[in-house]
Amino acid sequence: MTDLEAIGRTCFALHARMTARLLSRTYEAALRPLGLKLPQFGILGAIGHGATMGATASETVLAERLGLERTTLVRNLKILAQNGWIEPIAGNGRSQRHRLTPSGQAILEAAIPLWQQAQDRLEARLNGTDAEEARRAMRALRKATYPSSVKA
Repeated sequence: MTDLEAIGRTCFALHARMTARLLSRTYEAALRPLGLKLPQFGILGAIGHGATMGATASETVLAERLGLERTTLVRNLKILAQNGWIEPIAGNGRSQRHRLTPSGQAILEAAIPLWQQAQDRLEARLNGTDAEEARRAMRALRKATYPSSVKA
């Protein structure tokens, strides 16, 4: 029989999920005054970033870039559209593309300082070396599980 205590100490998935839940709580608490969830912030940011680069991504590509199931992305896109923060601009189905509305741009701009405060608090709790080591380890795990998800 496998040593259950060893699994608890060594399982990458268990530790990643526990850490992800705690990180999500931290960032969601920061974004709560705007009524924005962390995945929605990430999606708004990805759509906004794509627009600044002159390239909007399809829903399929956006889901892949964000590491989301497409159904999760679509559910969040519907909420963002209902809030008037995004609008469709081209395509349909899997090739659908979106852009930020003026109110979407405004909510993203309001959210960034709140996100930054949460980020700064976490950075302060880790020294610079530990923070960079954590990011390197997360990139390595993503690459080990899904090599195309991590840019060189």
